[in-house]
Amino acid sequence: MKKNRLIRLSVLVLMPLLLLSCDKDKNNTGYNYMGSQDMYYSKFYKAYSSNPIFRDSMTNQLPVEGTVARGHMPFPYPGATLAERAANQALAGVNVTNPLKADADILANGKAHFEIFCIDCHGKTGKGDGHLFTSGLFPAKPTSLVDTYVQGKPDGEIFYVTTYGSISGLMGPHGSQIQPYDRWSIVHYLRELAK
Repeated sequence: MKKNRLIRLSVLVLMPLLLLSCDKDKNNTGYNYMGSQDMYYSKFYKAYSSNPIFRDSMTNQLPVEGTVARGHMPFPYPGATLAERAANQALAGVNVTNPLKADADILANGKAHFEIFCIDCHGKTGKGDGHLFTSGLFPAKPTSLVDTYVQGKPDGEIFYVTTYGSISGLMGPHGSQIQPYDRWSIVHYLRELAK
């Protein structure tokens, strides 16, 4: 009998506490706490604020030297000297193939990026008659991208030149400006542009 009373009393005390702990406000989950570090709501530092964790007190840090971000494998054919660049450009043409298949989305992406990065020099039709040349701002006529000189090159070689620039130095490198996916899309768009 005494045991039943104790159970009833426990239920009477615990049931209101249980009901009070429920929150019907879907926008507020209540306070979540996990250890002394408060891991649910971590403290963060804004990008350009000082940071006591690092020796140089900067929050923005460069990636650790020699590391590669997941999914961003570097292009395997660099080269500083002209001789190395010429050899690597030819190797890229032989060994590197376009990982993308030319479909409507890839061609649309290639066209959009061509219009952003290439049209000023190479022109809307890719014949080297862009605004920079026709206005006299650039003295040398850019290479036609639709003639056999470029169209006869493998995709890897065109990608290499887009990434590192031309050996002549007239076309600058665009590897830091255009993501690899978009550079490959441009290569497909150039093939379509020449048709």
